[in-house]
Amino acid sequence: MRMLIVPAALLLAGFSFLAGREMGPASAFGSRNVTQVAIVVKDIEASARRYAEVFGVEVPGVRLTDTADKTHILYNGQTTTGRARLAFIKLDNLTLELIEPVGGPSTWQETLDARGEGVHHIAFRVDDIEDQVSFLQRHGGRLVQQGRFTGGRYAYVDASEPLGLVIELLASANP
Repeated sequence: MRMLIVPAALLLAGFSFLAGREMGPASAFGSRNVTQVAIVVKDIEASARRYAEVFGVEVPGVRLTDTADKTHILYNGQTTTGRARLAFIKLDNLTLELIEPVGGPSTWQETLDARGEGVHHIAFRVDDIEDQVSFLQRHGGRLVQQGRFTGGRYAYVDASEPLGLVIELLASANP
């Protein structure tokens, strides 16, 4: 749990340490709305049962992400058939997203292979994904995966260098 607390505190501090100087609101990250903490797992059914038991909630349903023709998924700039099975543990102030990678290459599979089960990302709601990706890139982040889901879009920015974690940006679909 310590690994999660330190990066979250850095994020919520407004990224002022990134440029080595104080940053005003106009130059800070555009969201303080943390909506999810995501965890990659090997067996989503078993993990969902464990998390539900620990947090005293119902075991969530599991769903499979859409195929690449619907999600337009890009991983490291290339199309991929990577998909995931997802379960959402809804808590009072945020959602824990459990992710079991399936199919082709993805940031989820890469993380699971490299580090095993554990925190994959912290997700923020944003108004403009492109602006926030650009901001994070200027501060050492790297766009690793992006795509669509019913009702919205997402982008994963690997901010391991400056922050030690991956940030997911979530936005509503463009009209």
